[in-house]
Amino acid sequence: MTEVNAIEKSPSMVRNLIEITKPRLSVVVVFSSIAGYFLGADVYDWKVILMLVVGGYFLVGSSNVFNQIIEKDLDALMKRTRNRPLPTGRISVTAAWVYGLIMALSGIYILYLINFATAFFGALSIILYAAVYTPLKTRTPLCVFVGAFPGAIPYMLGWVAASGNFGIEPGTLFMLQFFWQFPHFWAIGWMLEDDYKAGGFKMLPTGGANKGTAVQIIWYTVWTISISLIPAFGVTGSLYMTWISAVLVALLGLWFLYYAIKLFKERTNQVARKLMLVSVSYITLIQIIYVVDKFLR
Repeated sequence: MTEVNAIEKSPSMVRNLIEITKPRLSVVVVFSSIAGYFLGADVYDWKVILMLVVGGYFLVGSSNVFNQIIEKDLDALMKRTRNRPLPTGRISVTAAWVYGLIMALSGIYILYLINFATAFFGALSIILYAAVYTPLKTRTPLCVFVGAFPGAIPYMLGWVAASGNFGIEPGTLFMLQFFWQFPHFWAIGWMLEDDYKAGGFKMLPTGGANKGTAVQIIWYTVWTISISLIPAFGVTGSLYMTWISAVLVALLGLWFLYYAIKLFKERTNQVARKLMLVSVSYITLIQIIYVVDKFLR
């Protein structure tokens, strides 16, 4: 292939700029914040929703950009990340810094237009993700614990955007997404263990894809299921759900737990991948059930 053909077939700069924000992940995160907004709002303001979508995407996207800047050389060592824009040189580090900072500042400002609390928690999530979680990934498996904090903020951020306050309701949403991240990310760490080791990342709690890690996955899955059912008992303020929804949530939890136990028994990458996919479906469906329950009761 000639140099001209290679240039013609390389992704455009726009595509590179979109890719570096990890759009699929960013959309999933923004979806959770919108679910939180619908749960927390009494009156729905579509202007606020639009600002939450745009501002939220900018914040998540900028966090991903900063993460990839810091990990550029390590990403080049792993199969799943070596073709990203930074390791391949399709975007320079300087351009990525400028792009990330513009998105971060714009996102914080847009969320500030909603209310101060939303902007504060949004900014906090960037700092924790880029400045604390990312450097810890090569140092200690506790990075997953630290990363669970910024990862849990978006769901409760929507409620804060709707109410302007942090209380037991967004706190419950935060706990649900916080504990969910452990089985989710450990399943990813399990199936990509060799790739992560090549990059020097320490993602699994016991240092490897073994029985001990599987036990912890089960334990945190049980915690996630338990927290998801708390609103059914009427102890989380205005965040509650009917018994019908509680049954559906419990069934989803059993589905989630089934694959966690299956991983303990079989300990294969195939089951770990299935658990990862089930975990994504689980948290998405839980958020939908919570919202639909509010609209129907």
